[in-house]
Amino acid sequence: MTREGLHGRGELPLEAGINVTSMVDVAFVLLIIFMITAPIMQGGVDVQLPRTESQPIQPRQGLTVTVDKDGVIFIDEDPLTYDEFRGSFKAIVDARQPDGVYFRGDARASWGVVARVLAAMRAAGVEDVGIVTEAEELGR
Repeated sequence: MTREGLHGRGELPLEAGINVTSMVDVAFVLLIIFMITAPIMQGGVDVQLPRTESQPIQPRQGLTVTVDKDGVIFIDEDPLTYDEFRGSFKAIVDARQPDGVYFRGDARASWGVVARVLAAMRAAGVEDVGIVTEAEELGR
């Protein structure tokens, strides 16, 4: 007696497994897209950083304070008035205990606002603040 397939016509028996090859391909494509776009999505507040000759600092894990061109202050991506910032900054630093505190100031922002924010940071007990800039292009 010969062994015939499930349908009796000599066909191979059906396999009830799930083919995961296409699912793995999609996962790899999504991983590659994420790896390419993650560095682009740094920071949520759009500022024009000042250009300097020194080695620019890139913010790492930590707390980022930003002043935009209109003088609005942001902690990470949350906007605050100066009074709110001054009143809550020490509590935020104490609660989060960040690895570092980084300051991003728009090159078009008023120097008075920048100076007040930096002074408030120092008054809150933060002695070491990394100032984030962009590298200056040679020949300018």
